[in-house]
Amino acid sequence: MFKIGTFYKCFEFIKFQEFEDGLRDYCTKRKIKGTIILTPEGINATVSSNEDKALEDLNLYLNKLLGNLVFRFSFSNISPFKRLKIKIRKELVPSGTNGKSYEHNGKYLNPSEWHTFIKNPNNIIIDVRNDYENKVGTFKNSISPDTKNFREFKSFLKKNKNKLQDKKIGIFCTGGIRCEKALYSFEEEGMNDIYQLQGGILNFLLESEDKSSWQGECFVFDERVTVTKDLVPGKYKQCYACRRPLSETDLKKSEYKKGISCHNCFFEKSDSDRIRYAERQKQFDMKKS
Repeated sequence: MFKIGTFYKCFEFIKFQEFEDGLRDYCTKRKIKGTIILTPEGINATVSSNEDKALEDLNLYLNKLLGNLVFRFSFSNISPFKRLKIKIRKELVPSGTNGKSYEHNGKYLNPSEWHTFIKNPNNIIIDVRNDYENKVGTFKNSISPDTKNFREFKSFLKKNKNKLQDKKIGIFCTGGIRCEKALYSFEEEGMNDIYQLQGGILNFLLESEDKSSWQGECFVFDERVTVTKDLVPGKYKQCYACRRPLSETDLKKSEYKKGISCHNCFFEKSDSDRIRYAERQKQFDMKKS
């Protein structure tokens, strides 16, 4: 059984580059795999291990060095990561804004408060994730900005400013980090009555007793592809050409070729791309066999 931990912290991380080597060594010794992003505006990560207390030890290690980090845990029978990746980035998530993730006055709602908030028909609920994530699952009556990537969210706000102005708005994403950046974009447009689901969808599914407001599965950025309401791996597969989730119906479409293409990206990629992906899949199959 693999234990999975997600966490982030938004703060002015002055020595983030110097932090990499020690963190890599710590995780490697404890057989921790996953993705950790280090930036000037904080840290964001999803990691896993089947070693006893490895993530609990990492939690203590990071809290001692950085303070006030909250780990949220789930479990999987399959390993969600192949290796450890520590990435040095300019932003926690590419946003198209100049604001830092800690430069906002957001209001947070725990899962219980969120459940009450979204039942009020006068409140507007916005899913700040991408369109392919929203199609897999979302909260009832939420609005999708229909974005291909998070950098487009700022344009969505500009186009819909008149509709959203002076409204009470609730926003959510997978784990919370995109909402931290979205809050800054709202404030740039003069909208300040914004409420964020604390810990994102994953925390809601972890802690909420009543999950009826959530429909479908939740896309995650690892080998599980999606998780159900019970936070176990879902039924979706992934196109390894474009990384989008695929249902059982999608896998039967003519455009789908394992590791090479799917109906989402077939016309986005070139023939040379598909030749390269085919060779990559061939090498992967040989290694696996």
